[in-house]
Amino acid sequence: MDLFSANGYDETTVEDIARAAGISLRSFFRYFTSKGDLMAYSLLLYGNQLAAAIDACAPDASVRAVFRESISRIAQQGLVNEVRTRKHLDVLSRSQSAAAAEMSRLSEVQALVAQAYERRLPAGPERELAARAIAGVTLHLTGVAVRWCLEHRECDLPATMDRALGGLEVLFCRGRQAR
Repeated sequence: MDLFSANGYDETTVEDIARAAGISLRSFFRYFTSKGDLMAYSLLLYGNQLAAAIDACAPDASVRAVFRESISRIAQQGLVNEVRTRKHLDVLSRSQSAAAAEMSRLSEVQALVAQAYERRLPAGPERELAARAIAGVTLHLTGVAVRWCLEHRECDLPATMDRALGGLEVLFCRGRQAR
């Protein structure tokens, strides 16, 4: 990420990455097929962390509580590593190819997170669809909340999450009752 941030994603070569890491090209290609695969790896790690956070919630917790707790836990990690997270977001904003590379694994990551939610939902015909929907919202809301906190220098992520969820609740739940 340091190389991508300093030199630009498109300008950084696999050779540059291997040299900076102190490994051979052969070693690099043993783990990654390209620098795009390396960029996408961070999203996969994030998905695994998020699925683990969902699984770590109390077994009797409501889906809403699991949603909030897991998002807060993972997003807080992003704020703890604020310098790295800022670099990462900067690279993504400056390079369409970096963003595309990272998003190349989004469906895989969403499936991981959906499986974690599905393990918590009651059996029924809508279980899989509901799990996928919650997974998509979780992934995107976490990104929105972390970006918001970094852009607004607001470090109270749980409060930011509560505000975002409260706003969504007004739109989707109370808004219907008002009509």
